[in-house]
Amino acid sequence: MAKMATSIISRVYTVTNSLLTPAQVREMDRRAIEELGIPGYELMCRAGAATLELARERFPAACNWAILCGAGNNAGDGYVIARLARAREMGVRVIAISDPDGLQGDAATAWSEYRAAGGQAEMFSATTDFSDADLIIDALLGTGLDRPLAGAYLTAVEQANAAGAPIVAVDIPTGLSGSTGEVMGAGIQAAATVTFVGLKQGLYLGAGPGCRGSLTFADLGIPTQAMADMHPDFRLFDQGCLRDLLPPRSADSHKGLFGHVLIVGGNLGMGGAVRLAGAAALRAGAGLVTVATRPDNVAAVLAGRPEIMCAPVSSAGDLLPLLERATVIALGPGLGKDAWAQALFDATVNCSQPLVIDADGLNLLAAGPPRRRDDWVLTPHPGEAGRLLGQATAAVQQDRPAALSAVNTRYGGVAVLKGQGTLVGRAGETPWLIDRGNPGMATAGMGDVLTGCLAGILAQVPSDLAQAAAAAAWVHAMAGDRAALLGQRGLLADDVVKELRACLNP
Repeated sequence: MAKMATSIISRVYTVTNSLLTPAQVREMDRRAIEELGIPGYELMCRAGAATLELARERFPAACNWAILCGAGNNAGDGYVIARLARAREMGVRVIAISDPDGLQGDAATAWSEYRAAGGQAEMFSATTDFSDADLIIDALLGTGLDRPLAGAYLTAVEQANAAGAPIVAVDIPTGLSGSTGEVMGAGIQAAATVTFVGLKQGLYLGAGPGCRGSLTFADLGIPTQAMADMHPDFRLFDQGCLRDLLPPRSADSHKGLFGHVLIVGGNLGMGGAVRLAGAAALRAGAGLVTVATRPDNVAAVLAGRPEIMCAPVSSAGDLLPLLERATVIALGPGLGKDAWAQALFDATVNCSQPLVIDADGLNLLAAGPPRRRDDWVLTPHPGEAGRLLGQATAAVQQDRPAALSAVNTRYGGVAVLKGQGTLVGRAGETPWLIDRGNPGMATAGMGDVLTGCLAGILAQVPSDLAQAAAAAAWVHAMAGDRAALLGQRGLLADDVVKELRACLNP
């Protein structure tokens, strides 16, 4: 069984990039059992074997395991893990929250086989001590949670978190909603999670990334046909999506084929924003990049990045000929909100080319008359999204998918809602979710880099705004992760610019 498990574990999402609700995953389970003829207990054994292999690989020095078992099939997975671990002559202590003799179906079979192999279980109490465990397996509730934790389950989660030993969660950390990523009263803080059959969207939303630790996916050998006709709420962007969007260039390529990006911004004292955006657009592969900025910034922009063309703009009239030559326009980095900024904003939002709007461009949009376009990309962080929608930042963060949808509905085009689990989408389409990036990227200039990267990619593929925006968000986050290998604290936006080329040419 352990040998088979290695073939059904994937750390690269080669099976699917669809993020599913728990109900959809349960339907996949049902189809596998009832329509494809895979016995339910066989799937349970595969899940247990996959978890065992992951736990042994991640924590090879751990030899005394405490396995917390609740009720239902998640508990059944726990009893399979316990049986397999005992067969490996590991120290196993099973702690049951619910009486295992009350289990039914496949979970009852798992308990019976564990007991037949000589295993025992002790009942959990408020005085249960985890001090002898060097690894804890969370097999309490799985995706069946529908109310905040209470009673013994709440106490068990709190004590497991306080024990100090790493925790491996089976399918999903107990207390985490598989649909929303909300922590329901309390949640297991896992060092690693093995999730089965389909990728649960709650592992990627809200508190999910912070609760799950490293994530491993095991499809349990279920054919992809079990997902037929399912419509996910979110899709993960990945390297395969990037390759499809930006294939290798032909040998006879020239810069005229890859678009001309115009960056509009850089008010007094903020020339660095347009320099970062322009450099990112070049690194993203744009053929030509022009920066339109205050005259005082021209020398510094050219000195910092000589490949950028830089035009001094004192008024909207100076901007008009630059707009005519551009393929894609990015508006907002360092723009400010004074009369100069407003004049450039008004001139730019009425142009005919695709637009990327960020920073003060978004603030001026929020403060002005209602506008809608189908060919622009808005890239708000939660605070900017709140201003666009007339909401508090906390309200945006409380329901990020709803905020994305509201921006789409009010303003049209494509929205990129930045933050942990960046969401990218347009109305009527399944949004992309970006599962990369790190807290080191919470620093000045990161949004300017994303804006430039997005404009640079869009200049090469102007016909697909949503795909280009998702690609830019993914590449930007990947570059941030590469830059953070030297440490998150002190990471600079320019460090990310330097990593973009490697991420765009995998």
